[in-house]
Amino acid sequence: MEKNIFKLDNKQLKEIACTFREKVEEGLSKENCEIQCIPTFIIPQATGTDGKALVLDLGGTNYRVAIVNFSKGTSSITPHNGWKKDMSIMKSSDYTREELFKELADLITGIQREEEMPIGYCFSYPAQSIPGGDAMLLRWTKGVDIKEMIGELIGKPLLDYLNKKNKIRFTGIKVLNDTIASLFAGLTHSNYDAYIGLIVGTGTNMATFIPADKIKKLKTENHIQGLIPINLESGNFTPPFLTPVDNSVDATSNNLGKQRFEKAVSGMYLGDILKATFPLEEFEEKFDAQKLTAMMNYPDIHKEVYVNVAHWIYNRSAHLVAASLTGLIILLKSYNRDLRKICLVAEGSLFWSENKNGKNYHILVMEKLHELLDEFGLKDVEVHIVSMDNANLIGTGIAALS
Repeated sequence: MEKNIFKLDNKQLKEIACTFREKVEEGLSKENCEIQCIPTFIIPQATGTDGKALVLDLGGTNYRVAIVNFSKGTSSITPHNGWKKDMSIMKSSDYTREELFKELADLITGIQREEEMPIGYCFSYPAQSIPGGDAMLLRWTKGVDIKEMIGELIGKPLLDYLNKKNKIRFTGIKVLNDTIASLFAGLTHSNYDAYIGLIVGTGTNMATFIPADKIKKLKTENHIQGLIPINLESGNFTPPFLTPVDNSVDATSNNLGKQRFEKAVSGMYLGDILKATFPLEEFEEKFDAQKLTAMMNYPDIHKEVYVNVAHWIYNRSAHLVAASLTGLIILLKSYNRDLRKICLVAEGSLFWSENKNGKNYHILVMEKLHELLDEFGLKDVEVHIVSMDNANLIGTGIAALS
């Protein structure tokens, strides 16, 4: 392949940014839009969080449990990175809620606790937050499909299950998306005008705070004011300028027509894009972003054409992320003309991946982001990228104690 069909010029990226902004505004105005913009009814304490919380973090393939202790504005995590468990079994076709709860509970029952505490549950799948801090599962992504849980509450059934299994009870549960958790963790860094949580790993998503009066779909009787955490569910955005190869990846997926941005950007799909580019060639069945970056980093043992295309797919992913961030920042700037400093808490194995024979992913994103902001006349906006150890755990702990 001689022509880079995945290359996007700045004119195209600017159009993607503008389309993204429009889709976010649409999602803030009405339900069931392409970008859903789901309000999270947990208003975090920006400062002064105090106490202990048990934190559960259920991601695409991994599960972590930790106790987060906040004291005088600082947090400590026991153990440092949490107890971990592989949860690939969730992707089994006949997996049940009972089996999931048992797997989640097994790690928790081994934890020594001497006091009651709340639970923060970082649940990395599309869910509808409800007043009080619980959430209802909208749909599964990342290859999981436990049908009996769709449309049901996520937190209370698990809380009831755990309180039957543990002598020392848990006092309550707050459920939030991993992107919202990263957003909340950013609040430990003060003096910013706006905050964005970004995930680019197995899947991709963004979250930010939006003024309540700009969220037209909020019911007025809720009397909610101030800034509301919004889980964009941006992976479902369908950007312009996707290729026939992207259409092929979509056609062979189990959620046809959905998560088109995620299928062009995230770690779960980058290898599929490479495989679909060469449909007559044989590749390993499991070929994710980790394999793609290994191909880029060790080019001598792969066909040159594969290596080149791997770079193109990797770069396009980063540039699409930059364009979506640009669109969101343009929207935030329209709400606050004095916006100057933005804290971007970025999580995910792909976002922090290394490219030994080119620019690392996060550098590609940030360079293109600043380039696009400059072209939109927003050179005065500073975006500070923050990498936090255990941002999910810290942000979820803040939610549990808020």
